[in-house]
Amino acid sequence: MISRLAPQLFPMAKKPQTSSRIADNKKAAYNYFFEERYEAGVVLQGWEVKALREGKVQLTDGYVVIRDGELFLFGCQINPLKTASTHVNPDAVRTKKLLMHKEEIRRLIGKVEQKGYTLIALNLHWKEGKVKCEVALAKGKAEHDKRDTIKDREGKREVERAMKVHHR
Repeated sequence: MISRLAPQLFPMAKKPQTSSRIADNKKAAYNYFFEERYEAGVVLQGWEVKALREGKVQLTDGYVVIRDGELFLFGCQINPLKTASTHVNPDAVRTKKLLMHKEEIRRLIGKVEQKGYTLIALNLHWKEGKVKCEVALAKGKAEHDKRDTIKDREGKREVERAMKVHHR
């Protein structure tokens, strides 16, 4: 009887919950309207995973291209660690393959072929020990839309400042 209860009485120590976010594409919301969001797996090499754990990644210019029915991530820079293996030749700007179901890829192909749509990498994050990339079907913003975005952001800052002063 004790053997069945033992796992409940003495639970195994779990790793502390770290932030699941690895990198964000902060420019994306400024430059694009997001229509739909998808989650895709990322094919990585061992040194890249180690560098991601250390936060050595930049996703600012990340975008997705469809070639031969497969998705590829461009513009994601993963800087190798100084302690990288000597027998591996790390390439910081290597094109990464994204993994999605064929049905989702077919749907994306149809939408990307429409005028003005593109695929943008929004962020990289951990999910159940694997690296995932959030991809958005996006439409580019015109200059006046970008000005509206800035105006809204400034307005929200003013409201936050006023609320902060009011609560003191």
